[in-house]
Amino acid sequence: MTITHHPSDVTLAAFAAGTLDEGGALVVSTHLSACSACRAAVRTFERVRGIALADGEGAALKADALQRALAAISSAEPPPVPRRDGGQAEWPAPLSAYPLGTWRWIGGGVQWRSVGVPADAGTRVFMLKAAPGTRIPHHGHAGLEWTCVLQGAFSHRNGRYGPGDFDEADDTIDHLPVVENGVECVCIVAMQGQIRFKSWIGRMVQPFVRI
Repeated sequence: MTITHHPSDVTLAAFAAGTLDEGGALVVSTHLSACSACRAAVRTFERVRGIALADGEGAALKADALQRALAAISSAEPPPVPRRDGGQAEWPAPLSAYPLGTWRWIGGGVQWRSVGVPADAGTRVFMLKAAPGTRIPHHGHAGLEWTCVLQGAFSHRNGRYGPGDFDEADDTIDHLPVVENGVECVCIVAMQGQIRFKSWIGRMVQPFVRI
C-alpha cells in the first residue's frame, strides 16, 4: 500500500496531545493504522510533549488517585473483536469499537452508513460507499471534513486518494471527487457543518442528504 496524502503536522500534533474530538481522532487513527510514517510522527510529538510536561511544574494528585487508577485497569473490558462487513475485507481496527449502521442509498450511486461515535462539538462520523465511475456533485463544506480511504480510490483537483490516504478539507476548499473505475470506493468521514453543493443537481438532492 502506497500512501500519498497524510494529515497535517498540526492535526497529528493535536492527536498526540489528545485534543481532537472523538470523531476526528477516529478518522486519524484509521489512517495511522495503515501509515507507519505518521505513527512515527505521532510518537515524536508525544515525546516532545512528554519533555515539556517533565520540565513543567507538577500537580498534586488526589489522595485516592492510585486506587482509582488500579480499579479502572481491573474493570477494563477486553478489546473488541474486529468486525467483518457483509463479506468485505476486515475494516481497520479503530472502527471495531463502534457500531455501524446499515447502508442506505442517498442517490447518484452513493451509499451512506452511520458510525456510532457520539456527536462532539458538531462532528459527525459516517462511512460512504460509491460505485466505480461515480462523480460526486461539485461541493464545498461549512466546516472541517476529514476523509480516510478504506477501499478503492477517488480523485479531485488535489490528486488521487487511494487506500489509507487522508483528505483534509475545510471551508476554503471545494471539489468534485470522481471514483475510479473497477472497485467501489469506501471511506470513513468526520465532518463538521453541512455540505454545500455548487451544482444544480447537488442542490436538488441537498434536502435528502442529511449528512
